[in-house]
Amino acid sequence: MNCPKCDCTELHPILTKEGAFVDFCPQCKGIWLDRGEIYLFSHRPGELHDRIGEAVGKASPSERRNPITDEPMVQLSLFNGTVVIDYCPKTEGIWLDKGEMSLLNAPKSARLRMALDPGALKAHGAEGPPPPVAALPNLGLTSSLTLFFLYTLVGLVLITLVNLTAISALGALVFFIAFALLQYLLSPYLMDLFLRWLYSLTWEPTVKLPAHLGQYLNDISRANGIRRPRMGIIADGSPNAFTYGHTPDNARIVITSGLMDLLTKEEVEAVVAHEVGHAVHWDMAVMTAANLVPMVLYYVYRSLLRMGSGGDRSAAAQYAVAIGSYVLYIISEYVVLWLSRTREYYADRFAADASGDPGLLASALVKIGYGLAGKGKKEDQRKPEMEAVKAMGIFDPTSARALAVTSYHPRSMEGEVDKETLKGAMKWDLWNPWALFFELNSTHPLIAKRLIALSHQAEVRGKEPYIRFRERRPESYWDEFSLDAVVSVLPLLALVPCLVLFSLSRDVRFLVWGMIMVGIAYLLKITFSYKFSAFPEMSVSALLKKVKVSGIRPIPCTLRGTIIGRGVPGLIWSEDFVFQDETGILFLDYRQPLAIWNFLFGLLRAKHYVGQEVRIRGWYRRAPVPFVELKTLETARGASECYVFHVKLVWGSLVTLLGIVLLFGL
Repeated sequence: MNCPKCDCTELHPILTKEGAFVDFCPQCKGIWLDRGEIYLFSHRPGELHDRIGEAVGKASPSERRNPITDEPMVQLSLFNGTVVIDYCPKTEGIWLDKGEMSLLNAPKSARLRMALDPGALKAHGAEGPPPPVAALPNLGLTSSLTLFFLYTLVGLVLITLVNLTAISALGALVFFIAFALLQYLLSPYLMDLFLRWLYSLTWEPTVKLPAHLGQYLNDISRANGIRRPRMGIIADGSPNAFTYGHTPDNARIVITSGLMDLLTKEEVEAVVAHEVGHAVHWDMAVMTAANLVPMVLYYVYRSLLRMGSGGDRSAAAQYAVAIGSYVLYIISEYVVLWLSRTREYYADRFAADASGDPGLLASALVKIGYGLAGKGKKEDQRKPEMEAVKAMGIFDPTSARALAVTSYHPRSMEGEVDKETLKGAMKWDLWNPWALFFELNSTHPLIAKRLIALSHQAEVRGKEPYIRFRERRPESYWDEFSLDAVVSVLPLLALVPCLVLFSLSRDVRFLVWGMIMVGIAYLLKITFSYKFSAFPEMSVSALLKKVKVSGIRPIPCTLRGTIIGRGVPGLIWSEDFVFQDETGILFLDYRQPLAIWNFLFGLLRAKHYVGQEVRIRGWYRRAPVPFVELKTLETARGASECYVFHVKLVWGSLVTLLGIVLLFGL
């Protein structure tokens, strides 16, 4: 886009201190704001929205033109003529000259309290030289040390149980070995039955596979000295792929029909190479052995709880070991997740080396995420229960949906992935600490990190990377994250001191004070996470540019567009939706206080909203999928209201009032 004032000067995306990206002219210092973006910088968006609405009826012609559509704009006079801005009636975009921005921040306009000013703008960072391919830890050494650590945890717990005479040494050894062998030997065959019965998996001989895929599978297997993996296909429109088995020589690779529909031949081969990489690296055996440890520790924890409840003389010691086993179970779960993410990087690198072009797998990963968001060619064939095998798939579906939603741009790319929008989506993945939190709880690395690793690998090979991302993070977002984290556990923090005082004094009044403090803290949390002052009209693209947003830190908004599908394609009781306006798509979270209300709405009413033009009001959040938690959903036929906020507010008030009544009664 070129500057409406300078004409030949190109606008650049630039980050503001509020954590949102805007289009900035480096020459005249003007800013272009898409529809709704101006409200991201106002502390009183409702008042500003009303003033702009009043001024539209008195607009005068402007010499400026919309930098996107080249449509003529008009001038709006705000606040008794103290501020004049250029406005596009068709797209509702706004152009602010440098002087106009200073007027919006002048003391006489303090009632607006706009946070936007030129001095606060931070450049998006110059690109540096291409970084080298990141060094991965030695796969064999990493896996061996990790398994040794995990099995040492189990060994310590079993030794403790022997010392407590809960089990004999021979019994502990037999149990451990038998459990491990049964898990390893039976799991592939049980998986075969599971997939055949629930997903109608069909095993395809090489001659029945697409010619290019059958030949590629033979070639890559021969090159790596393994027997050709058994190939299975699931007739499901959701693109996915995974592998399992005992050894590289009896691996099974399963792909969906949606994968072959969505990807090019070369991209399908890159995905298959990724799965072959898992087989070559013995990932099936290693991850089976690793996953056994949390299972055993949890089994010990549950068994000791049952034994301790029987009144045995060593019940206290058994409870202590049970708690220790549960702590080790949590630790081992995170260790296994870390190992899984590490091996995904190795499978990606193997596929890039095998295909000779890392960009093929990067493109496939983005398209797979795109398909999982509800845009595949066979959406009606999708099985929502495919979520059950998400840990085995090439992507974590939740993270994939986040990528898909934030990179889809129907206006400019006719439904294709927009690379610039994709880079904007990656910024939240790479800069917001909440993304790191979600990655720690995932079997797969962050999508943005995988794309960057593949792009670096392409550059080192002298090939064009799928995407270049060299922007430097302009600031730390840990202050917002810390506040979000504190607010999310605020009721618990309020309760703990009261419980401690009660345990020391046995004074019931401390419990009552605890009730009052929990009620007040809960109300503060609701006030923070449900901003209710105004819901200005915005666009999807404006919301997606916001970096400082989370599940607890929302942006109130009003959106106009079309509901293009259910949140879970094919699930007849899915109450959530996929929403689209002219700038992008978002998920809509329909939420009521009782789960039965959600079920009945999804079963009986949700289907009538698909394909309808709607106006929604709610709170935009990201966790990690960008979505709007609905407050109201309006169509030409009427409106549907969500009451979660109201019930939470009433509940917090009742708890507080009940505590006050009890306190006066003591």
